[in-house]
Amino acid sequence: MNFGGTLRVNKFACFTLVFILFLVIYWRTGSSSFPMDKTDLINLKSVLKASIQVVERGGKKVMEGKSQELNIKSKGKTLEGVNDPVTDADYASHCAMYYGLKNTFPKLTVISEEHSKSDASCVDQPAVDLEQPLPGHNIIDYMYDEMVYVKDVTVWIDPLDATKEYTEGLYQYVTTMACVAIKGVPIIGVIHYPFPPRTYWGWFTKRPSSNMPVVSHKEENKDHPRVVVSRSHPGKVSEIATKAYGPKTTVSSAAGAGFKVMEVVNGTYDVYLHATTIKKWDLCAGNAIIKTVQGKMTTIKGEAINYSADSNVEVKGGILVTRFDHEYYLDKLPAELDEVH
Repeated sequence: MNFGGTLRVNKFACFTLVFILFLVIYWRTGSSSFPMDKTDLINLKSVLKASIQVVERGGKKVMEGKSQELNIKSKGKTLEGVNDPVTDADYASHCAMYYGLKNTFPKLTVISEEHSKSDASCVDQPAVDLEQPLPGHNIIDYMYDEMVYVKDVTVWIDPLDATKEYTEGLYQYVTTMACVAIKGVPIIGVIHYPFPPRTYWGWFTKRPSSNMPVVSHKEENKDHPRVVVSRSHPGKVSEIATKAYGPKTTVSSAAGAGFKVMEVVNGTYDVYLHATTIKKWDLCAGNAIIKTVQGKMTTIKGEAINYSADSNVEVKGGILVTRFDHEYYLDKLPAELDEVH
């Protein structure tokens, strides 16, 4: 028997085992290329569950504010000269949403339309209970966990979309929204309607919420498209839409970017067209949701919108949102949509 040969094989096996153990120990203790702290990672499923809870918390603050003194103030005027109001309900919803997320995920970057007042109770919001059942959204519990680097995640929140209409009692347009972007790409969107309370969400590459309507593509809609534009910031967009899509185009106005995107999602409109500057907290949640149902949101140049934390919060030059036939509607638009001053 060749005992020498056997001995050499065993030495090689031992060397291989020791080398593998060395790599494992190095990875766990000494390599700077890998995160050692579990808080460097975040579970997207947990962020989705937390986002649902905070938009609903914000929605409750918005509902409560309806029966209280609104304390309306102005943040200035838009380019079109329309007043841009803010109320105590905006701030209350911001506190509930922003600190609900930050107190649950301390390392998470959260960008809000509003800013906190100098009130300790604003900061002292309860963390989200990630084990709490979410009625109507139980499907999330059956979805796989997905871990990503928390440094790559930015959450954009809008504590009260359509504030102007809220002050006018046009509550159907009002939403609270949260969006999860990874390296600037919108992945998860949550939109909550406080009046009456209902919540929709979409996780791109995964699925939309169970209550998301199913809409069939209709080729004939391109001959007489239904276009929704901003009620408060119409600019020249009605004229642009009719000129681009033909005399059979129907143009309607509505408020709230979240509302208008969802009206495209549910098939009420074929196109949401916006011609003037708009903020990313107005767009991000709807952007993620429209992508989840195979629709699209771009600038009117066909460019994707970057939602990185260090990007400009404004999107200028116009946006186009469609559930179907995006390139068709995009190609018919002029290269530039002039801002209205």
